[in-house]
Amino acid sequence: MNIDMRHISTTPFGQRPVTTGLLAAQALAEAPAPSCIPDKWALLRDLTAARTAFSVSDRDLAVLAALLSFHPGTRLNDDNGLIVFPSNASLSDRAHGMAESTLRRHLAALVDAGLILRRDSANGKRYARRNPAGEIDRAFGFDLRPLLVMSPDIAARAETARAASHALRCLREAVFISLRNMTKLILWASEAVAGDWAAYHQACADLQRRIRRKMDSNDLQQMQAEIMALTARIEGRTQSYQPLEKSYENTCETEEMGGNTRQNGRHYQNSKTDCLESEKTLRKKEEDFAGSSLPLSLVLKAAPDIATYALDDIHDWRDLVATAEFVRPMLGISADGWRDACQAMGPDVAAITLACILQRSDSIMKPGGYLRNLTMKAANAGFTPAPMIMALIRADNTKPL
Repeated sequence: MNIDMRHISTTPFGQRPVTTGLLAAQALAEAPAPSCIPDKWALLRDLTAARTAFSVSDRDLAVLAALLSFHPGTRLNDDNGLIVFPSNASLSDRAHGMAESTLRRHLAALVDAGLILRRDSANGKRYARRNPAGEIDRAFGFDLRPLLVMSPDIAARAETARAASHALRCLREAVFISLRNMTKLILWASEAVAGDWAAYHQACADLQRRIRRKMDSNDLQQMQAEIMALTARIEGRTQSYQPLEKSYENTCETEEMGGNTRQNGRHYQNSKTDCLESEKTLRKKEEDFAGSSLPLSLVLKAAPDIATYALDDIHDWRDLVATAEFVRPMLGISADGWRDACQAMGPDVAAITLACILQRSDSIMKPGGYLRNLTMKAANAGFTPAPMIMALIRADNTKPL
């Protein structure tokens, strides 16, 4: 019989060429299993952390999660149960309705990465054959044993990836704290020290515009060096600063200014009236920044990351809006996009929305486009940030202790 060895029969998704990688994956599947039996969901979490090292995407892992759901139990025991044989329809259902052509691509990526192996029947169908006792005698489908064999390596790479991610996050926070402190220093110096501070304001604004959501360690280190150098120049200009002796008058409690008692009494009455008018004006302005029915404390509990970038603690809606304006360039949101959001939603609701986007920045691929879509909904009176806040609260409550 003349058999063409360039191709082998696979699943109904089609034929695949025999490659060195495929043969290596088959050899790996036959390697001895590790002594420690991994929990399949913990292994998936490790693989998610180390997915870059294995050249798989989050969508590939979504398909792998669907495959793992067909494996009985929670641990990958080294037995025949490691072969799963779901139909295309069943696999699509558990992959949230993913199209068959898309499933084919992601399954191929998992096979190419050596994480799963195809065990094909003669006709390429996936099924299990049972013995007279009703037990599975042989199964044809996707073999999960490579995951079991690779579990120690996956765990080690996940630990390395998490350490690198933590170091990058710490560096990123250090850059933002340095930038925040420098901004405060410039604001103080421009009011307290004579000189032309416009260039420093511009340099600070330029640094803010360069910030993006995804920056590698080299970019962050370079930015940190520039911030420290600019901060040193500012501190050099303010070292000789001597506070001026000034007498500050409290408009609500004015000292005696001479004249008779009647004059003093009349002056006190006017000051009191001015204070009441000022308080009314302040309350009116605060109402303008309180268009949201959500308490500020709840917003900060659901999206605490925004507070990291505040010039000072976030005490009111004005502080939140100012911090959102500061964070906006980091998320790649343009000035026009932010202005449109503030006009359609109101500044406080736009700031809440941006805080939620920042909190979910790891899962939102294009924050600028995401905000534009929400702005369009707000323009049609069809948007409120309340569901976003409650989703973040629920996600926080479901985290393991």
